[in-house]
Amino acid sequence: MYKLTLTILLAVLTAAMSPATAQDRPNILWIVSEDNTVLLGSYGDQFATTPNLDQFAAGSIRYKNAFSTAPVCAPSRNTLITGMYPPSLGTEHMRSVYPSPAFVKFFPKYLREAGYYTTNNAKKDYNTPDQTDAWDESSNKATYKNRKPGQPFFAVFNLNVSHESSLHEPLPALKHDPEKVPLPPYHPATPELKHDWAQYYDKLEEMDRQFGRLLQELKDEGLAENTIVFYYADNGGVLARSKRFMYESGLHVPLIVHLPPKYAHLASQKSGTVSDRLVTFLDFAPTVLSLVDIKVPEYMQGGAFLGKQQKPEPPYAFGFRGRMDERIDMSRSVRDKKFRYIRNYLPNKIYGQYLEYLWRAPSVKSWEELYKAGKLNAVQSKFWEAKPAEELFDVDADPHNIKNLADDPKYKKDLERLRKANAEWMAKYKDVGFIPEAIIYEIAKKTPLYDYARSGQYNFGKIAATADLASSRTAAHTQALIKALADTDPSVRYWGATGLTVLKAAAGKDALRKALKDPEPAVRIAAAEALYVTGADKTAAVATLTDALKSDNPYARLQALNVLDLAGKDAAPAIPGAEQIAAQKPEMFDYDIRAAKVLLNNFKNSK
Repeated sequence: MYKLTLTILLAVLTAAMSPATAQDRPNILWIVSEDNTVLLGSYGDQFATTPNLDQFAAGSIRYKNAFSTAPVCAPSRNTLITGMYPPSLGTEHMRSVYPSPAFVKFFPKYLREAGYYTTNNAKKDYNTPDQTDAWDESSNKATYKNRKPGQPFFAVFNLNVSHESSLHEPLPALKHDPEKVPLPPYHPATPELKHDWAQYYDKLEEMDRQFGRLLQELKDEGLAENTIVFYYADNGGVLARSKRFMYESGLHVPLIVHLPPKYAHLASQKSGTVSDRLVTFLDFAPTVLSLVDIKVPEYMQGGAFLGKQQKPEPPYAFGFRGRMDERIDMSRSVRDKKFRYIRNYLPNKIYGQYLEYLWRAPSVKSWEELYKAGKLNAVQSKFWEAKPAEELFDVDADPHNIKNLADDPKYKKDLERLRKANAEWMAKYKDVGFIPEAIIYEIAKKTPLYDYARSGQYNFGKIAATADLASSRTAAHTQALIKALADTDPSVRYWGATGLTVLKAAAGKDALRKALKDPEPAVRIAAAEALYVTGADKTAAVATLTDALKSDNPYARLQALNVLDLAGKDAAPAIPGAEQIAAQKPEMFDYDIRAAKVLLNNFKNSK
């Protein structure tokens, strides 16, 4: 009888405690703005009108060294949702949707499994096949209000008012004065640039109002004391040379986290303070799991900066750039608390490659026109010219990243240290970005790139070493690059040909002609580019590129179109093929179609 009474009593106590225990688990609210770096009053921008965020920061932890992993949304959001570095997954290229390995769960799944109500309102854009079961709700009507009584929630709200598309149409009336707007030193003071900057500050003000409404709604629901709130931006932005580019303006993001008093013990510092800890998007998924006391999976590559599973501060923040829409490029970056290092693997390509979407902003066109007219100074002209292999900036002294210190002997040790950190990071996670995307596309049909890189088939060391030679702009490497054209690995052969393009080397003509018959389209196209750029055999080059437009591989077509865009009138044989591509309806993404339309327009104007 005594045992039975005790059993009943324990059952009653357990039932009574369960709702309270659930309620004691913190809710997590993410408020995400699009395309803005630290242009907020709380971060020292005196021109910004952001009172709600400034007040929020005053009672929260403001992180001064927070960075997106990529300077564009989809690859960065891939990092956020997986807790993994996209170049290790093969998901670095903009909207490529290559598969993740089977063991990778979108992290809200772990919260759902633990009893959380998960909602997303409404942007996903995760750059890999969706996992719809990560959310209880995902739509522009999704809200935590639909959860069960007492059920904890994880909710995401995306504010897109500051997205770059907000600058595509100039507004006739502005709150921020274009004549008073502060311009970065790389932007000339054209009327269009001043207007776009002022309009952007107007959009940030509206974003701040939307943020304030979401915060007030949380308070009105009586949930503020049980909810940990994150505010951050999905990447930097938004005017040209910020979003998509590897500078502070593209990678440095605001991050402000508020922990109510009952959860203050989950942070290592007090509310109302500023943290200089290095934080990247790799750390967000582990941090949320740490805050709600769910074990962080070992495969996640970041470390929690809040909660019970906090990790030591990392010494570096790593970033990457792959293909951006229809333009191919490849860079990697390392940031510590003083310096930003950038390694450009395709330095022959100018920073300001034409992107149809970016060029919709009037400011970009006005900047380009002044360059073509020869009316810019050296700092303003740099965007329209080819890149160095390496860049190094003292961020404290040079927040706009305009003075490259890579060749300054005083900074040799820092350059070598950060160069080594970049190489070690890429090797640790088997960066598959060195594989041409036309080859990635074929591999991904059979296996996720993460699994491929660990299958013994990916010769990372040799490929990365060849890419280093190819991008170094060192003529002494010419013979090694010619030798690479005969390697058994197609990615090595690709970088051999690419290196000869970078050097504009007259040598290697016979090896490049032979490579025009390579079984891999990416290698044939790279060889054709080298033959065209060096002037060694433009006719054979254009013939190969024209033939590549018939490929079933959309990224082979895109690679060829990128090269043909350099050819001007010489591209005439390829025009019928480009017209066929331009007339297609996109199956998923239209980047080859965009590139074909650009080629046709440029060819028309070259006559």
